Amino acid sequence: MPEYEVRQTFVRVGKRSPGVLYEPAGLDDRTLTTVLVMHSDEDYLSCPTGPELARRGLRVLCANPMVKEGLFFSQIEKMQSVKGAIEFLRAQPNVGKIVLMGHSGGGTLMTAYQAIAENGAGIFKGPEMIYPYPDDDALPPADGVMLLDSNWGNAAMQLFSLDPAVTDEANGVMLDSEYNLFEPANGFNPEGSTFSEEFIERFQKRQGERNNTILHYALSRLDAIEKGNGDYAADEPLIIPGANQVFFNNKLYAQDIRLMSCTEKPHLLLHGDGTRTTEIIRSCRQPENNRSLTHLLVDGARMMTVRNYLSSYAVRTLADYSYDDCSVRGIDWDTTYACPPGNVRHIHVPMLVMGMTAGWEYLASETIYNRAASEDKTIAFVEGANHKFYPERRCEKYSGQFGDTLKTLHDFVYEWLTQPGRFDR
Repeated sequence: MPEYEVRQTFVRVGKRSPGVLYEPAGLDDRTLTTVLVMHSDEDYLSCPTGPELARRGLRVLCANPMVKEGLFFSQIEKMQSVKGAIEFLRAQPNVGKIVLMGHSGGGTLMTAYQAIAENGAGIFKGPEMIYPYPDDDALPPADGVMLLDSNWGNAAMQLFSLDPAVTDEANGVMLDSEYNLFEPANGFNPEGSTFSEEFIERFQKRQGERNNTILHYALSRLDAIEKGNGDYAADEPLIIPGANQVFFNNKLYAQDIRLMSCTEKPHLLLHGDGTRTTEIIRSCRQPENNRSLTHLLVDGARMMTVRNYLSSYAVRTLADYSYDDCSVRGIDWDTTYACPPGNVRHIHVPMLVMGMTAGWEYLASETIYNRAASEDKTIAFVEGANHKFYPERRCEKYSGQFGDTLKTLHDFVYEWLTQPGRFDR
């Protein structure tokens, strides 16, 4: 595999979006497949995918969505940021096919964008949608999509983060011990918990019910706002206690690592020694967090607006909402564009989905892959890689056998991107 010196150039794409262009030195006169990396909320200018793929001979633009003052970001603004980045790349010399890369919450943004770009915004305007997509602007499509340890979506992670012990939606302190996963009587152990099936069922049932209660309230506030009866014109604040979607915050499967721990079917597993096997993929993550953060405003609550919640963090749960060791049930993925499993049903370009087995979101890759409409779709997992793509040294099995997981991941990504006939036609 070739290795090139990497040139980095700070660029401005679109109206207010910064970016860093990573390019292999000496290949300026060649038409190169180009990867666009962008997260829905975080700073990804230094995402390792940039230098890793440029070193292998591809061009990568790592860009950030435009950000305005305050806590609240418009979904339309984020789409315009992706659009601006693609238009920027199309205007550059020797840019070949463009492939979107979404990591973690970036999977939500990139799949929503490509779904609209391929089909028009009408796919997200039907009566089934919680918040019909509020724009008709045409978006230029990319030629492929890569989802590297994408999660189930910003709306699903919001759902998984809800603390069912909250008894008052205006209060993060008063908790019902019957649903509090941090109560020793419920099976909590700070060294790692094994909850009873009865508690898991009770916790998840209440979590799904609380999710729909919040959704119903937000929709009622939107109706009041649109009728001119809101607390403010156009939008109003919404604070949800015990809902911060930082991974370990009130997520049942963060403490009981039997949950979300294996795939339903065998898939390709990439090992640190260069070998590849096809098998049931098992998690090697460790328990996270030994205390509740629900009582805290900044670390425990989500602070947003009604429209921001409905457009970016809301999904409807069904009566059978639950999850076990290998699957999630009872989420109506098709009611929102804030979840990749719903978005990928509208995407037909080549798609690569990869999970990191020491990451807390790796199982989403199988859900996304199973629902993807692309005829050319690939799924693979990197053994021992954490959510940031590096070897997970806390794993009990770790003794160096995971190798350089960053290299393992990007070697496979490069192989997929340069597969003859996929993007060179």
